[in-house]
Amino acid sequence: MILPIYLYGQPVLRKVATDIPADYPDLKKLLDNMHETMDASDGVGLAAPQIGLDIRVLVINLDALADSWPEYKGYRKSMINAHIVETTGDTISREEGCLSLPGIHEPVTRQEKVTITYRDENFEEHTETFEGYVARVIQHEYDHLEGKMFIDHLSPIRKQLIKSKLNNILRGKVRCDYRTKAVNVKR
Repeated sequence: MILPIYLYGQPVLRKVATDIPADYPDLKKLLDNMHETMDASDGVGLAAPQIGLDIRVLVINLDALADSWPEYKGYRKSMINAHIVETTGDTISREEGCLSLPGIHEPVTRQEKVTITYRDENFEEHTETFEGYVARVIQHEYDHLEGKMFIDHLSPIRKQLIKSKLNNILRGKVRCDYRTKAVNVKR
């Protein structure tokens, strides 16, 4: 089932998410719905807070990038109870966007490697190190689990330059090709 994406201003996007138990109700269905929602929205990653749940679950699908990066063909991953152990390597600035911030794309500086512990869809524990674009996507989605968004990494000047776009999102004055849930604040 395709779920609505919660947009900037929704309180759940600013909450620190919590771990879930192995017997979390309908976990497989949740993961399937998250993947389906992400795919229908043309996203490469989606975190549970973006669908209104303050739990530590994220999904990734880099298959759409396979034309440019063949190594990502069929790359799908689900991470439950994700916790970053460390970020290392050079810092690289690259433009990012977010399904919860439609129409906003800004350069964000992140480290090129990330080591993360998580449980897979079978609730088996993993500790892995990722690098390159996968590491960037993981760090972006992980920010959502920590109540952060990529705009929090921007300089005060860049934030000021996108303020009107953020206010339009808050007012629900944004066009998306996917279902959304806006705050609709009157300003």
